[in-house]
Amino acid sequence: MIPNFAVIGIQTPHWHTPRLWLPLFLLWIPVILLSPLIFLVLVGFAITTRTTIWRLIAMAWGLLGGLPGTHVHVRADGNQVLVRIL
Repeated sequence: MIPNFAVIGIQTPHWHTPRLWLPLFLLWIPVILLSPLIFLVLVGFAITTRTTIWRLIAMAWGLLGGLPGTHVHVRADGNQVLVRIL
């Protein structure tokens, strides 16, 4: 399943932003428009790495499909960054 939303939150000792919900499904519009260029880049990458284009597409799809459920929470010196992909 492809990710639909990303939740981003940033907090510092002096500044706090509300959690920002980003709709990732809207990114498919520019991806579809740029798909010929993306395909050419993948073909060039496949030629330079001596692999097949289908293997690169499968790896990219596997990476994209594995993103939902990702939860990153970083704290350092009183600062916090939260990234969740739903």
